[in-house]
Amino acid sequence: MDAPSAASTRAPAGPLVEPRQRWRIAFARAEPASADTIGRAYQTTWEEALAATDLPLVQTDRGRPRLALAAPLPIGISAKRELLDVWLAAVFEAWRVREALESHLPPGHSIVGLENVWLGAPPLPGRVIGAEYLVALEGGVDPAALRAAAARIGAAGSLPRERAKGGGVKRYDLRPLLGDVAVESAGPDLAVRFRTLTDPELGSGRPDEVVAALGDEVGAPLGVRAVVRERIVLADDET
Repeated sequence: MDAPSAASTRAPAGPLVEPRQRWRIAFARAEPASADTIGRAYQTTWEEALAATDLPLVQTDRGRPRLALAAPLPIGISAKRELLDVWLAAVFEAWRVREALESHLPPGHSIVGLENVWLGAPPLPGRVIGAEYLVALEGGVDPAALRAAAARIGAAGSLPRERAKGGGVKRYDLRPLLGDVAVESAGPDLAVRFRTLTDPELGSGRPDEVVAALGDEVGAPLGVRAVVRERIVLADDET
């Protein structure tokens, strides 16, 4: 018996359909996030892209494709491996899912991986514990001073910082929200690779905060040429 086609198994409009499969899409995003490509607007972009495929999508009670993005991407940042969960009303092979998606992805996006996830697995956003970034700096930074600054930040017991919030200033400690920090060569310039961490009470570390803290240690603001989020870190990742 032939496998059902996507068109014949599309989840019908009306009563909600029980999911049969959950796919985790790992994708790259070449264009840096802007004010009109984050939040609800970005989720709508993905909903429209998915709806244009012939996949049998499970829908929400509002008639939109059911999906879950792992974490918001900050403005001005591109990404190498973002994560998105999508639910289907029929069982499909990975190649069929990839084939259906590739011609309907949002502009500047590409698929870098697909994983068939257990339907009963915890929600994707709740499993995010951090993210890894690579920040390319503009020239003029002394390599030795920058490496010494990264070492001091890594060894610090606390990193008191201030963050604008609600028209005021919130004082917080960046150290619990920051993992390893390393300085690398990036052609003629330097780059900083680091991991930010997520805490249910403290929130998430932000790449601009890490760069600012490094600049304070160096003694001058650091010029940034480009920021890439290299991957989202989940609770069960090995490294």
